[in-house]
Amino acid sequence: MQASSQLTSFPAGRDDRLRTPAWLCERGYALRPLHDDDVPWLRELYASTRAEELAPVPWPQAAKRAFLDSQFALQHQHYQAHYGDSDFLAIERGGVPVGRYYLQRGTSDHLIVDVCLFPGERGRGLAAALISHSQGEAAALGCGMTLHVQADNIAAQRLYRRAGFALIHDQGSHLLLRWAPG
Repeated sequence: MQASSQLTSFPAGRDDRLRTPAWLCERGYALRPLHDDDVPWLRELYASTRAEELAPVPWPQAAKRAFLDSQFALQHQHYQAHYGDSDFLAIERGGVPVGRYYLQRGTSDHLIVDVCLFPGERGRGLAAALISHSQGEAAALGCGMTLHVQADNIAAQRLYRRAGFALIHDQGSHLLLRWAPG
């Protein structure tokens, strides 16, 4: 397992670009820049996304945990290396972390690098509200939006299609989707 101190640090927060959508504020949610001390709950968030996949694997719990921790560290390093200029945001409800939202703002397209919620927050419209808000901001700048989704993540694909994203490229394990304003 890679210790938090060995992971690449989050960039300094971009508070000037940070706006929590009204719909979320009204329901007690807030967005804030992620900090290095958020890594422990982010590691748990990542593990929650792989729980169903690992349930039938006959490994001892300690081996599963070590695997998940190493996979989280690799994902974290990848995001920092390839999307370091993104907004890395914690989603909180009542001051308690409930998810993360990583958004890279580009000149032609904005990229949703990742949106992830703890299981108890999924299916409540939170991700849809964040995406809709981001689409409005992108449209105001004349930008589209892109994202990658796992080919086997049917629930996420439904969400993105409802938000107007269309398939651009099937990459096998992942699908590249794009939304255009208007």
